[in-house]
Amino acid sequence: MKLTTLLAILIAALSPSAFAQTYNIDPSHTYPSFEADHMGISFWRGKFTKTSGVITLDRVAKTGTVDVTIDASSIDFGHPKMSEHAKSPDMFNVQKFPAITYKSTAIKFSGDTPVAVEGEMTMLGVTKPLTLLINKFKCIQHPMYKREVCGADASAEFKRSDFGLNIGLPRMMPEVKLSIQVEALKAE
Repeated sequence: MKLTTLLAILIAALSPSAFAQTYNIDPSHTYPSFEADHMGISFWRGKFTKTSGVITLDRVAKTGTVDVTIDASSIDFGHPKMSEHAKSPDMFNVQKFPAITYKSTAIKFSGDTPVAVEGEMTMLGVTKPLTLLINKFKCIQHPMYKREVCGADASAEFKRSDFGLNIGLPRMMPEVKLSIQVEALKAE
């Protein structure tokens, strides 16, 4: 084996892309949002404004992890009275359950691009499986931080009643559409 071939193999084996990369979720660019039926006459839309977490990706091995925490008290419907009511024991009960968490169990790839995350969401003390579909994923060199930043648009649907969020049922539909915009900066 030639020395140049051996060096090329060693460089490829030791290159950063061959190992899992860690990314810290940027809370100022990450907002889980949702829409849910409101009395059968419209859909209320809202978002959570405080999110943190860590994502690891190894695009060569096609593996990774997602670990996200949402501050439940950061719920914002754009309607102050509704946002305050959502924090009450009737809905999110933020005093007893201050966080909503999501932890992956597997990431599905198409080539070197993640396309879905299988995991478990915990809300109101109840943990259920939830698959996030990744509708868009892209990484670039961040122009200010001079490090890689990855962004994604993900979506999922679930029944809020599965988590014990039963207000307004059965006259309102229990289905919730979840949309997540997320950006995560590669750890130094």
